Amino acid sequence: MADHRMTYRRRQPYNTVSNKVRTIKTPGGEHRLLNTKKKGTNPKCGDCGSKLAGIPALRPREYAQISRPKKTVSRSYGGSRCANCVKDRVTRAFLIEEQKIVKKVMREAEKKNRR
Repeated sequence: MADHRMTYRRRQPYNTVSNKVRTIKTPGGEHRLLNTKKKGTNPKCGDCGSKLAGIPALRPREYAQISRPKKTVSRSYGGSRCANCVKDRVTRAFLIEEQKIVKKVMREAEKKNRR
């Protein structure tokens, strides 16, 4: 019976998150451990914490190596906030500006009434 016990190929001797391996069979017929890379996580929205659509889940170093259009979405706050949060921000900013205008008009009307 063949012995299928394997030893790690790198210095780290423990089964940690950063030391995951998978077994492969080489062309020579022997089994060997192949170190696997950790999966990347999706970038999250800074406001609500949901995954950002249209941006791949990569490791940090891989983000440094891909081009800018692959890291962002062509919208304001593209690679930072989700579409719903951007919509909320725009709406909130518009309503605040409208509120300022209403206050100004009310102040002017109040001044006219005083006279």
